[in-house]
Amino acid sequence: MIKTFSTKSSGKREIIRTFTFILCLLPLINLIILLLFDGLGVNPIEFVIRDLGDWALRFIILVLFMGFLLNMPKFKILFTIRRMVGLFSFFYISLHLSSYVILDQFFNFVVIWEDILKRRYITLGFLSFVLLLPLALTSSDQSIKRLGYKTWKVLHRLIYPAAILAVIHYFMMIKANYTEPLIYAIILCFLILSRISKKFFYS
Repeated sequence: MIKTFSTKSSGKREIIRTFTFILCLLPLINLIILLLFDGLGVNPIEFVIRDLGDWALRFIILVLFMGFLLNMPKFKILFTIRRMVGLFSFFYISLHLSSYVILDQFFNFVVIWEDILKRRYITLGFLSFVLLLPLALTSSDQSIKRLGYKTWKVLHRLIYPAAILAVIHYFMMIKANYTEPLIYAIILCFLILSRISKKFFYS
C-alpha cells in the first residue's frame, strides 16, 4: 500500500515537472516561431534581446513568488518545480546576454566591456547575471551537501539583489510605458518585505 502510494506520488511529480518544463520553453518556442514567420518587427535584434530579457526577469520574480507560496501548506508541491523554474530564469538571462554579445555586438568584447563600464543599465544587468551565476552552478543536491545547507541557503539569497538589479536594469532600459517594470517592482518589494517580516517575527 505504501509502495503504491509512493509510486503514484512519484508519477504525479514527474507529470508536473514535465508540464512545467514545456511551459517554461514556450517563450523560446514563440520567439522561434516569430523568427520563422518574420514577426520580429522592424528591429528584430532588439526585439529578441528585449523579449529574452523580459522573460528572464519574469522567471526570477516567479521563483521568488513561489518561495513565498511555499510557506503555505497548500503549495508545498511547488518544491517539485521551483528549482527547475530557477534554472530557466538563468537560461533566459543567459540567452538575453548571449543575444546581445552575438547578435548586437558580434563578439566585439572591447565594445562590450566599454558598454558594461559606461552604460549603467548594462552594468546593472551584467551584475545581475554575475550574482545569478553561482546560484545556477550550485543548484544540485550535490552542491547542497558539499557546501552545507546553511551556507547554500545564504548563497542563494543572492537572488534578491540580483532581482533588484534586474528590475532597475529594466527601468533604465525602457524610455516609455513603465507599467510592466513598475508591477515587477511592486511585487518584488512585497516579497522582500514579507521575507524580512518573517525573519524578524519568527527567527
